[in-house]
Amino acid sequence: MTTFIAILVDGSIYASWLFLVSAGLTVIYGVMRILNMAHGSFYAIGAYAGASLVGWWFSGAGGNPYVSYLLLLGAALVAGLVVGFFIEFSLLRRMYGRDEILMVIVTYALLLILEDAIKLVWGVDPYFAYQPYGLLGRVSFSGLTFANYDLGLIGVSLVVGFGLWLILNRTHKGKLLRAVIHDREVAVAMGVNVKAMFAVTFAVGTTLGALAGALTAPAISVSPGIGVEVIVLAFAVVVVGGMGSIGGAAAGAVLVGLTRAAAVHLAPELELFVIYGVMSLVLSVRPQGLFGQTLVRKI
Repeated sequence: MTTFIAILVDGSIYASWLFLVSAGLTVIYGVMRILNMAHGSFYAIGAYAGASLVGWWFSGAGGNPYVSYLLLLGAALVAGLVVGFFIEFSLLRRMYGRDEILMVIVTYALLLILEDAIKLVWGVDPYFAYQPYGLLGRVSFSGLTFANYDLGLIGVSLVVGFGLWLILNRTHKGKLLRAVIHDREVAVAMGVNVKAMFAVTFAVGTTLGALAGALTAPAISVSPGIGVEVIVLAFAVVVVGGMGSIGGAAAGAVLVGLTRAAAVHLAPELELFVIYGVMSLVLSVRPQGLFGQTLVRKI
């Protein structure tokens, strides 16, 4: 029973982190049909921005330590929106309508540029922002101890997932966005400002990536290369769930998270393999993913 509880809790924590990481990637692809290779860099920018602000706050500039959580959220919001709108306006807006493979190449080049830009701005030394992680303490049950900060990520992922669903299904702008997703040409003919929709969508996607990075910063050493590591996991999750599906990203994160936790506790030697094993099994049965839909091509 103790092992089962450990797998369930650890899997839920890891799944919540995977969903936060992959939500922005699947939002951008679902609306814009851009497979954003640079998404990991937005995660890294959020992590560095959050770690920098938290480090400044605890170095003597601030007072109440709980303000550090607001600093993490503020860093993700500002970094994500500024970088997202700038990249969309200066680069991606000139590429709309091009082949999807070309967009992959462009965003991969953007990944390389942003990785070097991060080193120029923050250097190559690691950043540590551990204070918010330990501030909430730990909780024990069934002989197991978990950090409250990690458990809080489950709540954050639920709020983010519900918020995205609410916006897409219960708001006027969300319904316009769904119209753009289903048929871009008809949406333009009906007077929908597709360019504005794309700009907002890309900024939301980058902000979600930056949010995942900022919230992860207190639990890790923020160092060069973290964005490249994350993008591989994010792709695995969205491919399992179905490209462009928020529900699919959530399902993929839960499946991968629980499977990985089971491997860690029961067969540690399979930890690195199990994520890609799950992806292979799902794609062999459903090539479009669990919640993915077959795309209709116009001829």
